[in-house]
Amino acid sequence: MAIDGRVALVAGASRGIGADIARHLARAGAKVAVAARTETQQDPRLPGTIHSVAQDITSAGGTALPVVLNMRDPESIEAAVQRVVGEWGRVDILVNNAAIFVPGDLYAVQPRHINVAWEVNVRGYILTMKACAPHMKAAGGGRIINLSSRGAIPPGPGPYGEVTQPADIFYGSEKSYIEHFSQEMGRLLQRDGISVNVLAPQGGVRTPGLLFFQNDPQNPITEFESADNMGKAAVWICEQPPTALNGSILYDGDVVREHGL
Repeated sequence: MAIDGRVALVAGASRGIGADIARHLARAGAKVAVAARTETQQDPRLPGTIHSVAQDITSAGGTALPVVLNMRDPESIEAAVQRVVGEWGRVDILVNNAAIFVPGDLYAVQPRHINVAWEVNVRGYILTMKACAPHMKAAGGGRIINLSSRGAIPPGPGPYGEVTQPADIFYGSEKSYIEHFSQEMGRLLQRDGISVNVLAPQGGVRTPGLLFFQNDPQNPITEFESADNMGKAAVWICEQPPTALNGSILYDGDVVREHGL
C-alpha cells in the first residue's frame, strides 16, 4: 500500500516513540492525526504536546492534525476518530503507542493503579481498533500497528536466580495480551483487507516516558533518544500488502537491518 495521501492516526504521539512514528509517516506522505491527551506541557520531564508535534510536521512540509485523545475514555476515543474522519474522510492507518507505567510491586500497588494500566495499555488499544476498523473496511482496507515490548516475552519456568524488580509488574503481561489479541484480530479482519501487526523496539529507547521516574523534576534530563528505527519500521510495515505480514510480531532493528532502511 502506498502511504502517500493515506490518513494515519497515531495514538500517544505527543512525544517519544509515537511522535517519531508520526513524523516518519508524514515524511512518507501520510496525513497524520497526532493524537494524545497533552495539549500544554506541564512537566519539564515530559516535553512535547500534540500541537508541537503537529507543528514539527507541518513546518517540514507535511500534513498533520492535532487531536485530543484520552485512551481511558471510550467517548474520547470515538470522538477522536470521528474528528479525523470529519477532517479527511477516512482512516487508513492506526498506530497504537500510548502507554502508562505503574511503579511498585504487588504488595504496594493499588486497585486504581491496576485500573488505569488496564484502561490505557489494553482496553484503549481495543477501543481504538474498534473505532477505526469500520472506516478502514469502508475504504477497502487498512493497517493497524500495535506497539509492544520485549517485556512481552515471559520469563519461563523457574527455579529463578537473583531477581530484579521490573519497572512495571503489569507492562509485560499487558503487552503479551496485546500481541495475542493482535494476531487474533489480524486473522479475523483479513477478510476486510485490514492487517494487524505488532512492532516493538529492539531495546529500550531513552524517551521521556521511559526515563520519567528516574528523572529529577528539579534538574531534569532534557536530551532524549529518537526512535527513528521505530518510525522507519512503521512506514515499511504500512507499505506492505496486507497479507504479507498480517499477524507478525516485528522488532524495529530487525526490520531496518533486513530491509536496508
